[in-house]
Amino acid sequence: MEIVKNVVPWSIRILISALFLVSAYAKIYPDPSYYFSITKFEYTQLYPMGFSPELAVYISRLLIGIEFALGFLLLFPFNLKKLVIPATIIMLAVFSIHLTIEILSGQNAGNCGCFGSLLPMTPLEALIKNLLSIGLLSILLLKFSDVIRINNNLLALTNITTLCVLFLFMLIPIQKKTTAVTPVSVEVTEPEINTDVDTNTIKTNPVNGEPQTTDVKPEEPKGPAKKASGYAKYFPKIDDGKKILCFFAPTCEHCMQTGKELTELRKADPNFPEVQIIFMDEAPEEIPAFFKFAGAEYKHMVMDIVAFWTALGNNKDTPGVVYLWNGNTLKFYNGTEGKDKFNKAELKKLVKKESY
Repeated sequence: MEIVKNVVPWSIRILISALFLVSAYAKIYPDPSYYFSITKFEYTQLYPMGFSPELAVYISRLLIGIEFALGFLLLFPFNLKKLVIPATIIMLAVFSIHLTIEILSGQNAGNCGCFGSLLPMTPLEALIKNLLSIGLLSILLLKFSDVIRINNNLLALTNITTLCVLFLFMLIPIQKKTTAVTPVSVEVTEPEINTDVDTNTIKTNPVNGEPQTTDVKPEEPKGPAKKASGYAKYFPKIDDGKKILCFFAPTCEHCMQTGKELTELRKADPNFPEVQIIFMDEAPEEIPAFFKFAGAEYKHMVMDIVAFWTALGNNKDTPGVVYLWNGNTLKFYNGTEGKDKFNKAELKKLVKKESY
C-alpha cells in the first residue's frame, strides 16, 4: 500500500508533465526557424481570441514558456501544493473554457492546435484530455497530498519560470514588422519541357507545288466567365486563363515537397498553368534553397506574416495551392491532412479539362 501511495503521485506528475512539455514543443514544431509554427499558433489560436497581431507575438512566447515551465516544475518539489498544481489546473481550466466555446459555436472540426501539427486533435478530444488532466491533478491534491514533498522555495520556482519564458524570447526573437507585401523581382527559370507537338500544318502551294506553312491555332478552351479573384493585387494577370497560386513558407517541408510536385507536373505537361507563389516572410533567405529543391524558380513575392495568413484565409493552412481559371477558384488545396490536402493526381486531371 505504501508503494502505491508513492507510485501513483509520481505517475500523475510525470504524465501531466509530459503532456505540457510535448504541448509546448509541438507549438514550435517542426519549423527549423520556429517562426512559421509560432505564427501559425498566433493566427489560429490567439487572433480569434481577440489578441492584436502586435500583442499576440508576446502572448504566444509567454504562454509556451509557461507551458514549458509547468512541465518542468511538476517534476520538482518547489511549491507543488500551493502554487504549481493549482496553477496547472487553472491553466487547463482556461483552455477548457475556450475549447467549450469553440465546440458550442460549431467549430469542432479540424485541429485545435493544442499539440500543433505534431499530434492533431479536435477541440472535443482536447477538451476531454484537459478534463481528465484536471481530474488527475485534483486526485493528486485531495488523495495524495500527505505524500507530496513540501519545499517552499519561491525563488527556485520563479527562476525556472523566468528562464523558460526568456528562452522562448531568445529562441524566437520578435521580428521587426515589415511592409504588408514585398514584391520580389526574379528571373524565372521555367522547367525544361520536352515536346514533339507540331502546331503547324504543311500544305502544298497549288501554283508552284512548293510546301507552304499555315499556322493552325488550337481551339480556345471553354472556360468559366471571367471574374475578379481578389489575387490580382499580388499578380496582375492572375485572372487571365488558367493559373496556379501557391501559399508557401520557405522552410516548410510540406511546401517544398508540393513545389517539387508542381514542377513535375509542369515538366510532364507543356500546357500546365503558370505557377506563382506567395511566400511567408519567415526565413526568406531560404527561398533559393526552396527553388533548388523544387527543381525550378517561379514568379513569387514575400508577404508579411500577418498579411500572409490573412490572404491565405481563415481556417486554411500551408501548403496552400489555388487552381484558378479566369479568376474562378476551381480548387483550393490547403494543409497536410484530410480531403483538402494537395493531391497531385487530382490536380493533373483538373487542369486537363477543357470545359467548365
